[in-house]
Amino acid sequence: MHIRSLLISCLLLLPLFFPAVPAQAVDVAPRITDREIVERLTRLEEGQKNLDKRLSDMQAFNEQRFASMDQRFASMDQRFASIDQRFTDLQNTMLALYGSLIALIIALFGYIAWDRRTMFKPMMARLERIERDLERDLELGHDQGSRLTRLVVMLREMAKTDPKIADALRSCSLQ
Repeated sequence: MHIRSLLISCLLLLPLFFPAVPAQAVDVAPRITDREIVERLTRLEEGQKNLDKRLSDMQAFNEQRFASMDQRFASMDQRFASIDQRFTDLQNTMLALYGSLIALIIALFGYIAWDRRTMFKPMMARLERIERDLERDLELGHDQGSRLTRLVVMLREMAKTDPKIADALRSCSLQ
């Protein structure tokens, strides 16, 4: 069975190796004369010259386009330089404005501090004068207490013997 299938596959592949119509590998071209060769070469040279001329025309056109592009880029560079100068000027103006604003704020704080000091100076002098007067009049530094404390102690002692003074101290909540 195995040999039979091998034989059938060989018979099927045999026409691939031996075709019924023989194939020719190379077609024979008709013979060209020397004159035809020269004519074709001159036409090729003329075509080459035309291509060279077109190529040089394209190069000139491209150079012209590149020159115009360079001019455009130069004008754009000038515009950007102008814009850059404007930004620099604007930045300097903003810096000056911010500097003056900060100077004004510092001046305002200085004025506030000066105003407070001038306002507190008379008030502090008055408080010191009141403190001296109280110290002098009430004798706050006395070892038995201030004059008021000693006066209340004396009135309490007198209230023990005098009912009028006792009633007066009770009405003032001092007893």
